[in-house]
Amino acid sequence: MSGERTSLSQFSLWFGAAVSIAEMLTGALIAPLGFKNGMAAILIGHVIGGFILFMAGSIGAKSKLSSSESTRISFGTYGSYLFSLLNIIQLLGWTAVMIIGGAKTLNVVTIQLFGMNNEVVWSILIGFLIIIWISLGMKNVSYVNGIAVGILFIFTIILGVTVFSNELIPVGEMTGKMTFGTAVELNVAMALSWLPLIADYTKHVEKEKSGTFYSVLGYFIGSILMFVIGLGASLYVGTTDIASILLSAGLGGVALFIVLFATITTTFLDVYSAGISFQNISHRISEKNAGILVCILGVVLAVFVPITQYEHFLYLIGSVFAPLFAILLTEYFIFKKTSINKGTLINLSNIVIWVLGVIGYRLFLPIGSVAGVTLPIMIATGLVTIILNGGRKVWKKKF
Repeated sequence: MSGERTSLSQFSLWFGAAVSIAEMLTGALIAPLGFKNGMAAILIGHVIGGFILFMAGSIGAKSKLSSSESTRISFGTYGSYLFSLLNIIQLLGWTAVMIIGGAKTLNVVTIQLFGMNNEVVWSILIGFLIIIWISLGMKNVSYVNGIAVGILFIFTIILGVTVFSNELIPVGEMTGKMTFGTAVELNVAMALSWLPLIADYTKHVEKEKSGTFYSVLGYFIGSILMFVIGLGASLYVGTTDIASILLSAGLGGVALFIVLFATITTTFLDVYSAGISFQNISHRISEKNAGILVCILGVVLAVFVPITQYEHFLYLIGSVFAPLFAILLTEYFIFKKTSINKGTLINLSNIVIWVLGVIGYRLFLPIGSVAGVTLPIMIATGLVTIILNGGRKVWKKKF
């Protein structure tokens, strides 16, 4: 993945990452709040998530380190191995979730259009096309990705018009409970699922600030569009089935292309970053080959393990990576600890702070706040880091 990337290519890359079935379905989860409160939760959650993504992406742009490599700054070499492994596992999970979602949606379309019913075939085809994406490499795939994302942008407009062309009257009573804080947290948690990836791509930007800004802007716009469409589809159309909405819009066979490439442009980043995380542990296999291996395993999981519920998966990711990056961001931007100390194998004090942050997230999750869980936990973790690490340094200087 050599070569610098322009701000426009970064915008395209991250807009494509955001346009996915998973984002739309997550937006549908907050429908019990209604449209007005749901929109407020989407905007607040995306502002919080976008800010955190920008800070993490800035580290990659400035240091030219991948996300996994950058964790060495705060946790040492062995500490970064632990987080690389955790990242590979969560990315493998996301790969399977995305392939399953894409295959199920494509299957609905082909059943209605051609009477063809075979999710396994679609899962294998999606995996095969992702492998082609990986094989092209970031430099070559950016052109193909740009075309696909342009078409996906048209898709979001058509889908939005289809959803909101209905009279804005709820189709029925919404079941389920959802607090405002929980809705905000769902938005933040979705953004945080990209937190361990963003530096993998911003480290290649031509211009540090603008490259990182347009990366986050691409995700911000694409994700908000999908969340709003998911919310509207649940409230005013009575379905979150993207295939049904596309078919009702008269798109027919075009729906196949739309769903297929929406899945590929999102999942491609997951598998490629899994390869980059593997490289942080060992260089015996290239990031491309490692990414291809993760993609194959993702297809196997998609075929044999029907993962459909991922709300708790999002919270699990948040609990692991929110305190992790709170420590890294604190040390990088406040303590100005911007380089790797090769002599540090593991930073036990930061590992302990991270564990406390994970426990704190899980304990605070049922309680929540109007700003969700991630932001309060990251602030608290950052303060603990300052007190235990920065405070210790000040004590040593004075005494």
